[in-house]
Formats: sequence, structure tokens, C-alpha cells
Amino acid sequence: MYDQRQPRRGRAFRVAGCAVAAVALAGLAVGCGSAKSSNTGSSSTGTGGGTAGGTANGSGVRIGILLPESKTTRYEAFDRPLLQSELQKLLPGVQIDYYNAGQNATTQQTQVDTALTKGDKVLVLDAVDSKSIQNSVQKAHDAGVKVVAYDRLAQGPVDAYVSFDNVKVGQLQGTALLAALGSDAASKQIVMINGSPTDPNAAQFKQGAHSVLNGKVKIGKEYDTPEWDPNTANQEMAGAITALGAPNINGVYSANDGMAAGIATALSAAGMHVPLTGQDAQLDALQRIQAGTQTMTIYKPYQPEAAAAAAVAAQFAQGKTPGSDLLPDSVTSGSGNKVPAKLITPIVVDKNNMCQTVVKDGLYTAAQIGITC
Repeated sequence: MYDQRQPRRGRAFRVAGCAVAAVALAGLAVGCGSAKSSNTGSSSTGTGGGTAGGTANGSGVRIGILLPESKTTRYEAFDRPLLQSELQKLLPGVQIDYYNAGQNATTQQTQVDTALTKGDKVLVLDAVDSKSIQNSVQKAHDAGVKVVAYDRLAQGPVDAYVSFDNVKVGQLQGTALLAALGSDAASKQIVMINGSPTDPNAAQFKQGAHSVLNGKVKIGKEYDTPEWDPNTANQEMAGAITALGAPNINGVYSANDGMAAGIATALSAAGMHVPLTGQDAQLDALQRIQAGTQTMTIYKPYQPEAAAAAAVAAQFAQGKTPGSDLLPDSVTSGSGNKVPAKLITPIVVDKNNMCQTVVKDGLYTAAQIGITC
């Protein structure tokens, strides 16, 4: 059974590649640990300084950052340090209260209460469960606190949303899988392993993938995987192999890289080598792509996402309303709320373009992946 602790869900990075690599390496040690280690809040204070565009004084301003879990590499390695850095640049002296819910929706609700009690004026919220957090979002709204939904669109009166075009992610994954299956894809059969049913992004990835795959290939088995758990994905894949027979499975849609790791282990145990998708451009996924056990991944540059969310949060913290330059798009949440948004375009990464994408942007070095650029 797969038991690795490094799973899971633009523009180029605006910092030097070596600096980002250093941040990544430092964060990976945290991101790969137990989710329970980051369940409580922590605070950090901006150190001052300025940016070319000018800054506002953040003294006396408190902003809460609430991330969903730490099993997924990205949150501790990239999102947390990038969000903190961007906020400190825009609002020197800002007080940042950080929380990680450890994939526990109830814990996150308590953390929102704590943030409100502390006096946070803006919450940058990546919800564990978009529906169950609705009451907490309403509490913030009633208290005059702005909520910036980050990466996942929470329900309730959210003030802004910053993420990627998630339907497009699924479409890109589905298109890549069909291409890997070849011109006779219609005669072939795949297994679909989607993300968590409590994550609204997972539903959008699934929608996008189905819009491309339906009618073009037979879907033999399909699963929705609670908590994006790679071990569960491993079991689902093993069950599909037993039910359908290894020779009758020609490809696998995996909604992200963490689950793809568990799926790849099940495929290997069955002696199978078929196209496999992914998402998040995790290091282990890039290495699998080079080894030929995964076909592609979706690269979602974290720096522009964090920068956009921080810029919106800084505007709210100053009592301003972000304009269409920061929030050019619009989305409707599961609760029917229309929310101004910034949706960033995702990027397909395969064996042929790693040097031009993840290495060029400084996400990882060529040596880390095991390639030469």
C-alpha cells in the first residue's frame, strides 16, 4: 500500500530561482510531516521595507491566513511563506496570524473564531470544506471582517476569490489523457479517480475532465476520493484492476499528483504501464514523468496566486475596495453568492517542457528533478 506523506490540488516567479528553491526545501520538511503539527495558530510580524509600487503602513493591522492541511507539499512549502512575504511587502508592520487546520473542518471553524477574537480585519481562507465553513464566513461578514477565498471557493458572503481556472485544469488533463491514448481512444477504457467531494475545486476539475472525455473514451470505473488521500486512491485503483482486469484498463485520470503516486504504486504492482494524469507539479510527480510512470501534471504557479491574494487582502485591510484590475473575473459559489475573482491560467507540464516551466520559474532545480537543462 502506498504510504508516502507528500501528496496533493500564470506568470513566472518574481524572485530568483535559488531563493525559491531554498524556500521550497525548507518548507518541504514541514509540508511532509504530520498534519497534526500545524493545527494551532502562529503569529509573525512584518519587518518593514518597501516595494517599487509603494507600500502602506501596516502597523496595528492584523490579517489571518487559514490553510487547510499540511500533508500536501504546497501549503507549507510555498503558499504560507509566499503569502506572508507578499503581505509584509505591501503592509510593513502587519501582524499575520497563521493557522493550519490539518484537514479538519471543525478545527478550521474554531480557528476562524480565534482569528475574529484576535481582531483580524481580513481572512485569507483556503477552506477544508467549502460548505461547512459557511457559518464561519457569515460570522466574519457580520463582524465587518473581509474574507478572501484562496484557491478554494468557500460558501457564504465571501468578498473575493483568487484561484486558477479549475474547469480548465480538468479540460487540460482530459485532453492530455486522450492524446496519450492515441487516435483509437474511443475503443479504450479508463479509470477516473477524482478529488475530495468536500472540495469545490474537485468538482470543477471533474466537470472539466468529463467535458473532454465523455463520448471519446469508455469510463470503466470512477471514484471520488475523500481528503484527496493517496492511500485511498491506491485502494481504489487496486479495486478497479480487480473489477475490470488489468488488460482492459488503458489509462487513468488522476485529479492530482498526490493520488497519482498511490495510483502509480497500484499500477506497478499489477505490472501495468498506462497513461496517468496529475496536478500540482509536485517534485515526485515530475520525477515520475521523467521515469515514464506518469504522463503529465498541471503546474499552477503559486507565486502569482499568492501575490494576487495578498494584493486584494492589503486593499481590504486599508478600507479600500479592490478594483477590476485586481479582480477582473466573477464566480458564483455553491451558496449562490456572486464573488469578484482573479482566475489564473494553469499550465500543462510533461517530459518535454520542464526546463521551460518549473525549472525556469525556480519551483525546482533541474538537479532536483534529475534532468539537464
